[in-house]
Amino acid sequence: MKPIKKTEEYKVKKNNDNLLLISGVFITSLLIANVVAGKVVDIYGLIVPAAVVAYGITFLCTDVVGEIWGKEQANKLVKIGLITQLISLTLILLALKLPAAVFAIEYTESFNIVLGQSARMIIASLIAYSISQLNDVLIFHKLKEATKGNKKWLRNNLSTLVSQLIDTAIFITIAFYGIVPNLLLMIVSQYIVKSIIALLDTPIFYFLTRENKQLKNVLSK
Repeated sequence: MKPIKKTEEYKVKKNNDNLLLISGVFITSLLIANVVAGKVVDIYGLIVPAAVVAYGITFLCTDVVGEIWGKEQANKLVKIGLITQLISLTLILLALKLPAAVFAIEYTESFNIVLGQSARMIIASLIAYSISQLNDVLIFHKLKEATKGNKKWLRNNLSTLVSQLIDTAIFITIAFYGIVPNLLLMIVSQYIVKSIIALLDTPIFYFLTRENKQLKNVLSK
């Protein structure tokens, strides 16, 4: 019995390690998205923030966590993301307030512009993130219940597409009002790119959530 118990414990540990890894990717992508969102890029005529790829990864992560570890764990991850953004905003504001060294004053203005912009992006992200991510988890699990666990592609894509639309409209409006001349064009452009990314990540979602029957039996005990 001992060898079996050790094997079960190892499988559970491995499963928890996977959760930790995905959570780390989620938080990293979220914070990087806030930092690089201030750069507006042109992708084949579509005007979008540079954060479009990094932020798209966060929705993939919550879907994977929700599929394997459940709705409660996915909501916990969303709350952790909210806390990390609040901490990063506090630290950025603190860095802006600290006096610059005499020899570094010439670089301070650029530093303040970049980080000051990041602070605005984080505030916009906090509002958009709180609404869209919780909505993503809710729709994902409603669809999972409605399809009785089948049609993974449907809940993965539809939950993300709806939530990304909400997120994009809120984030772009708050983050770029008064900066970008045509907000509607930017909202449409970003949503198109986000939708493409959401559809392309479907094979990754299937790979990361492939069923391991042995592990499932262990975790269900």
